Amino acid sequence: MRVVLLLLLAVFFGLPLLWLLLAPTKTNTQLTDWMPLAFGSFARVGEAWKNLTDFSDGVVLRWGLNSIFYTFGSLLLGLAVTLPAGYGLATLRFAGRRTLIWLTLITMIIPSSALVLPLFLELSYVRLANTPWSVILPAAFFPFGVYLAYIYYATSLPNDLLAAARIDGCNEWQLFTNIGLPLSRALLGLLTFVSFTANWNNYFLPYVMLNNSRLFNLPVGLQVLMTGTSALRPTFATDLPIRRAEVALAGLLLVVPVALVFLYSQRFVVSGALTGATKE
Repeated sequence: MRVVLLLLLAVFFGLPLLWLLLAPTKTNTQLTDWMPLAFGSFARVGEAWKNLTDFSDGVVLRWGLNSIFYTFGSLLLGLAVTLPAGYGLATLRFAGRRTLIWLTLITMIIPSSALVLPLFLELSYVRLANTPWSVILPAAFFPFGVYLAYIYYATSLPNDLLAAARIDGCNEWQLFTNIGLPLSRALLGLLTFVSFTANWNNYFLPYVMLNNSRLFNLPVGLQVLMTGTSALRPTFATDLPIRRAEVALAGLLLVVPVALVFLYSQRFVVSGALTGATKE
C-alpha cells in the first residue's frame, strides 16, 4: 500500500515537470493538438530560446543575471550574519540572550508579507527602493537560519574541545573560525539550500520593491511574459513571438538551478535536517 501511494505521488508531481520539460520542443499548435507528453524537435527548442532571448532586447537574460546576483548576494550576506549569530547564542552567556532567542522565534512566525510595507517605507526613506539592495538586504534577513544554527551549535559542538581551546588562549572568534565553522559543514549545506531556494524563487519582494523592469528577477519576469503576451491569453493581441513553449522554457530556467543545487547538496540537507539528534 505504501509503495502504491508513493507511486501515485510520484506520478502526480512528476507529470507536470515532464510536461514542462517537453513543452519547449513543440509549437503552440502541437501543444494543444498532440499528446501532452509527446516530443517535438530540438530545433523547436532552439527557436523558442531565440524568441525568448530576443524578447524586449534580451531582457530575459538580464532577469536571469539579476536572479543570480540577488540570490547569491542574499545568500552570502545571510550566512555571514546567521552562522556567527547562531554560534554566539549557543556558546556565550550574556544578558538578554534568552530574549534574543525568543525574538528570533517570534520573528520566524511573522508572515513575510506583513513586513513588506514597513520594509518598503524604510528602504524608500533611505533611498534604496527600486535598487538591487531593496531585494538583497531584506532577503538576507534569515531568522530561521539563526535559530537552526543556534540549535546545531548548542547540541553538536563538543564542550570539552571549546574549553580546552579557551585554556590555550583562543578567543571566541578563533573558536568560531577554527572549530565552529569546520564542524558545521552539514549545517552550511542545509542553510545554503534553504536560502538559495527561497531567494531564487522570491517573487513578492522584488515585485513590490522594484518598478524598473530591467531590475526584475526571473519570477517577476515570468509573470511579465505571461501577462504581456498571448502565451496564456489567446485573445490578447501581440506581435511578440512568445507563446506557451517560450513560457515553459522560461519556467525551466527557474526550475533547473534549484534541482541542480538540491542534487549537489542533498547529503548535507539530510544530515543537516538531523541536526541535534545526538550530542557527544
